[in-house]
Amino acid sequence: MDTIKTYYRLAKPGIVYGNLLSAAAGFLLASKGVIQPLVFVGLLAGMALIMGSACVLNNIIDRGIDKKMKRTKTRALVTGKVSAVSASVYGAVLGITGFTLLATLTNWLTVALGAVAFFLYVVVYGIAKRRTIYSTLIGSIPGALPPAAGYVAVTNVFDGGAWLLLLALMAWQMAHFYSIAIYRRKEYQAADLPIMSVKKGVDTTRQQILFYIFVFIIITFLFTYFSYTGIIFAIGMLLISVMWLLKGWRGLTTKDSEKWARQMFGFSLKVLLVFCLLLSVDAWLV
Repeated sequence: MDTIKTYYRLAKPGIVYGNLLSAAAGFLLASKGVIQPLVFVGLLAGMALIMGSACVLNNIIDRGIDKKMKRTKTRALVTGKVSAVSASVYGAVLGITGFTLLATLTNWLTVALGAVAFFLYVVVYGIAKRRTIYSTLIGSIPGALPPAAGYVAVTNVFDGGAWLLLLALMAWQMAHFYSIAIYRRKEYQAADLPIMSVKKGVDTTRQQILFYIFVFIIITFLFTYFSYTGIIFAIGMLLISVMWLLKGWRGLTTKDSEKWARQMFGFSLKVLLVFCLLLSVDAWLV
């Protein structure tokens, strides 16, 4: 049982579940109340396995970094509880199974988006996080592709709705992860990772958080402006996004930046939940 838990955690279930939530929201937005159950199950199962595979491989690549950080130094690959070879086999099985499910039950555009997200996260982001302060922006792309994949699993077309989902989640992730970058700043310094808060400072990172929240507000408005969602979505997202923006604004003058950043991180999760819920039920609200 302990071994099962170890391998389960190796796939970073928190990341997988969060991305599945957004993938489901993209699918339900495109479905407009007419759901294809088999496609929906294939999407979620396939994406879960592909994301799990990417996270396992990321753990293998990052084990040298993980041993330098307090929150990651007890991971199975760092402690030797799981070998790199075993993890590689595990990750490969997850990935092959996931792509097979997507290819069988969805469409090839969804498979392509899954492949792009996989490559960007494992390879491109894996390299970028060690070399550039813009690694968070690069990493936001694969993290924002699941809702677009959910959308095209229904439409089989990467249209304006898919672009808005991609851009909205990219903006959300930038504000979300820059909050983490502030309260985990010392750990990133210890691991010698060139992230924004380490290289440019906390003040610059706080300003960036505000900028991306503002961008997120504009993009969520465009969903309704271009008739992908109704007025209830627009009002709901405006209310919670403005609350997020005001919390961010107060952070410009706070003395306890770590406490503020943790609060911003927590609130960003609420914003994502509301965003996904409103997208998912939009067809029944208009």
